[in-house]
Amino acid sequence: MTRPIDIEALCAEKGLRITEQRRVIARVLSEAEDHPDVEALHARAAAIDPGISIATVYRTVRLFEEAGILERHDFGDGRARYEAADATHHDHLIDVETGRVIEFVDDELEALQRRIAEKLGFRLVDHRMELYGVALDRKK
Repeated sequence: MTRPIDIEALCAEKGLRITEQRRVIARVLSEAEDHPDVEALHARAAAIDPGISIATVYRTVRLFEEAGILERHDFGDGRARYEAADATHHDHLIDVETGRVIEFVDDELEALQRRIAEKLGFRLVDHRMELYGVALDRKK
């Protein structure tokens, strides 16, 4: 499920100063169809602007995360991975063998989570679900 998000526009909405290098990093993030880590972001950004250092990518990712523009995920592979923070809720299924991340929405699952929270005396205001698995058709 790919949701193109204009991260540069989000930066403008948040009042962040957008340098040329931040613009490149924002564009790479906006175009990402995966959940890249900083090293992958750096490689993609440096392919556009070889002057972008990994330190600049780390600083920019931290700035975007603190501004609520990016969400950081830890999918159990020891690397922080990033995606644009948007209002469209979705969950993640992570293939533990390949690291591939699949985004999904399931209305029945959402309803079940709300019912569980209510049964325990809560109104659900947010949640994050990550499922970890291996493909059924992959040989052992």
